[in-house]
Amino acid sequence: MTVLYFSAPWCGPCKTFKPIVQEVSSELGVPINDINVDYDATFAQKYDVSSIPTLIILDGQGNVAYRKTGVLSKDQVRNAFNSFK
Repeated sequence: MTVLYFSAPWCGPCKTFKPIVQEVSSELGVPINDINVDYDATFAQKYDVSSIPTLIILDGQGNVAYRKTGVLSKDQVRNAFNSFK
């Protein structure tokens, strides 16, 4: 499982969601790839990210297994991580 978190420093919802993702990541020992769309626009295009924050979970073969845009609750993030762990 690979977790991609797309955000930008100027994004208000990203500022709300990032601590939630980081906390759940720390609790469950799931590493996060934090992608700043301002610097990694090509990577964001590869995954068709047009809105942020976006959380993508890739399966073991690199396929998108989960994708959500917007702010999620801590329980929603925890459930998503546990579903693909």
